[in-house]
Amino acid sequence: MNPMVSIIVPVYNAEKTLRRCVDSILNQEYEDFELLLVDDGSSDASREICDGYAAADRRVAVIHKENSGVSDARNKGIDMAEGKYLQFVDSDDWIARDATKQFVRAAARDEADMVIADFYRTVGDRISHKGDIEEEGALSLEEFAACMMENPADFYYGVLWNKLYRKDLVEAHGLRMNGEISWCEDFMFNLEYMRHVNVISVLRAPVYYYVKTKGSLVTQGMSIPRTVRMKLMVFEYYDNFYRHVFDETVYEKNRLQVYRFLVDAAGDGIVPPFFFPGSKKLGSEKSEAFQDAVTGEGIQRELYRKRKLLDRYLEMPALKYALPLDAVGLLLYFRQTCTVCTRKELADFLNLSPRKISAALQRLSGKGLIRVEEQKGRSHPLRIEILPEAQPLLQDVESALRDLDEGRFLGISEEDLLQYQHTEEKIKGNIQKALLG
Repeated sequence: MNPMVSIIVPVYNAEKTLRRCVDSILNQEYEDFELLLVDDGSSDASREICDGYAAADRRVAVIHKENSGVSDARNKGIDMAEGKYLQFVDSDDWIARDATKQFVRAAARDEADMVIADFYRTVGDRISHKGDIEEEGALSLEEFAACMMENPADFYYGVLWNKLYRKDLVEAHGLRMNGEISWCEDFMFNLEYMRHVNVISVLRAPVYYYVKTKGSLVTQGMSIPRTVRMKLMVFEYYDNFYRHVFDETVYEKNRLQVYRFLVDAAGDGIVPPFFFPGSKKLGSEKSEAFQDAVTGEGIQRELYRKRKLLDRYLEMPALKYALPLDAVGLLLYFRQTCTVCTRKELADFLNLSPRKISAALQRLSGKGLIRVEEQKGRSHPLRIEILPEAQPLLQDVESALRDLDEGRFLGISEEDLLQYQHTEEKIKGNIQKALLG
């Protein structure tokens, strides 16, 4: 049976970063994929590294070829791909553990022809969350094109690696990368592909780690005249795309906006070398777990593992809705238990300080997700009403909890699971008797 997703990684002299990239793919939660490593005539140890992964994991296949550039390498991967969907990863980048799962789930949910996701941009040990479209869900091609028009030269729209594509559409229209250019070849492919789609699904969650190492056309040794010609050729593709999507009246109305691409493209995608807006230290974007507590024994370590695992699965809804984990955990508490409690009870239950409880309540209230009624004094009860605006977030939280259970009970038979649940009920009763008796 063919895999659901073909993940294509072009490789050229990437021995320093290749293992990080491949390990991030193979260690994903989603497993129904094939990984195609296309060795583009590497002269370092990349060839041997690729072959080692292929020997160790049946999902990995290696294509060795003479050096001809990244576009041709990606085309070779497309030729060999057997999946329903295509996903691209660069060998100096890496992906989140749930990247492919999020892509496939969004494609199925929205019956989408393409999925586009936010990503992390990294420079050294600094990281920044990058996206452009604020609302998650399905967009028509016209709606998506209108969003792209606002920021036409942005990496978000131009690159391959934050998107999922249907292989049948690629093949039906004979789409491949243009190997004759070395700038915006990804964007040209996207423009051609999008001419044939109806629905595009938007993911607000960052699923990709992009490492800023690629240079501009000038630093690649490209002459100024050739650079200008290449950018004009890309603009012609861009202009033709909008002529295809919009009727003549709408196109003429937006002609000046379309021509903004030439101005924005002049920046050549340059990223400031160190700090950039909204940046933070790499690793701080996700909850970390203390290794000794994860691997050690004892009741405190067991409680810690359960809490950190829950945090790990609640991270995605928290990122999507720009909320701290504390606030998402608090909303989950209100959803699953009572909505009348004191600050002291909340702090005790969630193992948070009263200050953090107050901050989480303010964030949820400020976003219009809950209504808080409270009397003066910390000892008086709070009455919490979950507002209708919280339902999309709660649906994502419930989905995260289902993923949590799938991860916890992986490889456990139904019979063993029923026995476990029966035993857990007995243990819960004993604990309740000890605490309340």
